[in-house]
Formats: sequence, structure tokens, C-alpha cells
Amino acid sequence: MNILIAAVGGQGAVLASKVLGKLAQNIGKDVKVSEVHGMSQRGGSVVAHVKFGDKIYSPVVERGSADIVLAFELLEGARYVDYLKENGILISNTQKINPMPVIIGAVDYPEDIKQKMAEKNINTKFVDALDLAKESGNIKTVNTVLIGLLAKNSPIAKEEWVKAIKETVPERFLDVNLKAFEMGYNLN
Repeated sequence: MNILIAAVGGQGAVLASKVLGKLAQNIGKDVKVSEVHGMSQRGGSVVAHVKFGDKIYSPVVERGSADIVLAFELLEGARYVDYLKENGILISNTQKINPMPVIIGAVDYPEDIKQKMAEKNINTKFVDALDLAKESGNIKTVNTVLIGLLAKNSPIAKEEWVKAIKETVPERFLDVNLKAFEMGYNLN
């Protein structure tokens, strides 16, 4: 399975990639993970590549090869949609975080991203993960809400996902993350 995580710095892309890596190890798969941080410390893009299977030789998910693009921010998802393979799925948070060109007024934030995805006939699942994260008790669980939705759309047993979260997330944040996972998993 090839998964590309697209996020903005501070949204938990690294933790999400660690959860996916632990999941793959727990189910006996070879796994490779790679992260590109860019200007993530300043609210820039963060991209994590996660590949797992019987034998993986490179951690890089190439354009046109991702089973899933897991986007923690709407525009970040649009940036990486061309990494999806045919019949791949874009799972995207609907949250909008203005990038620097929008903040300084050089450009406007695109208003029609979801419509453009529909015109490209891309299999999408949009969710207001920020709202669900707030409901779970911590807005920093957007990543875990989206992992829950990813789990729901995978052939891997739910118990394996929960086990990977328990083995990866620090104890003091575990309960709220498990609640966020359940909220994402219970979406359609």
C-alpha cells in the first residue's frame, strides 16, 4: 500500500506516518517511511511517504502510484492529487490554512478545490476533521480523525489500527486520540 500524507507543519504528519509504519510492522509487512519537511516550522508543507508490502525497496511514493493521498489541509491535498494512481482515493480534511502567498495578499486561496476534484473524476472523501477533533477534545487530533477514516477504507482490521495507535501515541494523549480515531472510523 502506498500512502502519501500531505499536511502543513504542526498538523501531526510525522506522528501519522509513525502510526502507519507501526501498523505495517505489526501486520508483518516490510515498510519504508520518508518525510519532507520544507518550511514546516513556519507553517509550510510537510509531506510523508509511507509504503508497505511484502518487500519495499524505496520509501518514495511516485506520481501516479499512491493508493491513498491523506491530506490534513484542503489545498495540500489538491497539490498532491496527481500522486494518486487510477482508482486511488483522496481523503482530505476540509480545513483551510492560508499559505504564505495568501497571507501576504499575493494570491487568493482557491475557492473551488472540491469542485475541481469532482471535475477530474477523482475518488474523494472530504471531512471536516477539525470539527471532529474539537469534538474529541483536542484540535491536534485532526491527524487521528483522518487515520480513522483511512482505516475504515482499508482491508486491515480495525484492531490493528488501534494497536498501532496505542503503541505510537504518548500515553497522556492516548485517550483523546482513540476517541478521534473512532470518530473518523465511524464516518461513511
